[in-house]
Amino acid sequence: MVAPIKNDGQYEYALQRIYLLMQEEVIPDSALSDELELLSIVAKDYESVHYPTPKPTPLEAIRFRLDQLGMTEKELSEILGNRSRKSEILSGKRKLSLGMIRKLNEKLQIPAEVLIQAY
Repeated sequence: MVAPIKNDGQYEYALQRIYLLMQEEVIPDSALSDELELLSIVAKDYESVHYPTPKPTPLEAIRFRLDQLGMTEKELSEILGNRSRKSEILSGKRKLSLGMIRKLNEKLQIPAEVLIQAY
């Protein structure tokens, strides 16, 4: 039976069980697939509370998203307005304006809450 994870020992046990289940050929909609799904959910919930992943800085998010999309810095210049502005932003010399944040959110789908953070 799957239960909420309340401590690191239970969390480690859940991770080990998840690993073992993933090594087997689990049939969809079976008891084992349900166990795997539930263990994954409770482990993720425990991780989000006890081991939160920090948000990336705006610059890290922009660089990561460019890489994901296979875009060049030249294409970023087109979004931000001009080449020198792009260079100043990527070097950290210039902060993102509200208009730039809106464009990056719209064109690159970077969450606004990530872009408005201090860096």
